[in-house]
Amino acid sequence: MYGLIRFIIDTLLRLVLRREYIGVENFPPPPYILVTNHLSVFDTPVLLTVCPHTIRAFAAVKHKRNPFFGPLLTVMGSIWVNRGEVDRQALRQALDVLQRDEVLGIAPEGTRARGSYALQPGKTGAAYLASKADVPIVPVAITGTENIKHNLPKLRRTPIRAVVGKPFRLSRNGRVRGQALHDCTDLIMHRIAELLPAEYRGVYR
Repeated sequence: MYGLIRFIIDTLLRLVLRREYIGVENFPPPPYILVTNHLSVFDTPVLLTVCPHTIRAFAAVKHKRNPFFGPLLTVMGSIWVNRGEVDRQALRQALDVLQRDEVLGIAPEGTRARGSYALQPGKTGAAYLASKADVPIVPVAITGTENIKHNLPKLRRTPIRAVVGKPFRLSRNGRVRGQALHDCTDLIMHRIAELLPAEYRGVYR
């Protein structure tokens, strides 16, 4: 089912986007954590066609009520998470994904960027999971998806770009806490920022 959905989405994106994918060869064999910035609801379909592996991503519980994205995210095996709190059940499911040698997708900002579409401070979940599972992290930077909703009604194809960085590992493994966890989070966010144009880097300039 995932492969069929990916094929359909890829076909649809060809009609509405002008895509530029850079660094796709940097994806390692699973397991790994894919971390990305978050500009719009269209980021997920783009990532689906960028990454050659099946992605199990976090999705906010509120999206379950969306008549389109709710069923789609469910079929794709998304991990439903309650925002604004430590969702231990979601963390356990995420670790299970990595233990099954699959790919976990996370937007460390936790929500879509607003206004300037620049990076916001990252949450610590990605760093916690990467250190706990001891798996590589692959940064992906997306630009242009924030313009799709404006161009679609005008039947304009939107240029978007996705840059895949080289995989890296955190130097700290096991149970990372406190300031060390925040330092690891900053490292992850800076790796994403390095792949973005300056105006998208926000607090990670």
